[in-house]
Amino acid sequence: MPKKILNGIVISNKPNKTITVLVERKYQHPVLKKVIKAKKKYSAHDENNAFKKGDKVSIKECRPFSKTKKFEVIGDNK
Repeated sequence: MPKKILNGIVISNKPNKTITVLVERKYQHPVLKKVIKAKKKYSAHDENNAFKKGDKVSIKECRPFSKTKKFEVIGDNK
């Protein structure tokens, strides 16, 4: 099964080697046919503490680093 790759914006980099990424997606409601924006926050592993708040990044699914950290940064998304 392929790994998920998501694009988002860093909203926090306070914990060591961890960033919080806000991923936004749009989908159409099945009954109302209205386009809805859904947001979700993911904790991602950042080995070198390279990213700061406001950066656009790509994250990919990987083995769990901790209870909540199941993604790692694969690069910046410009």
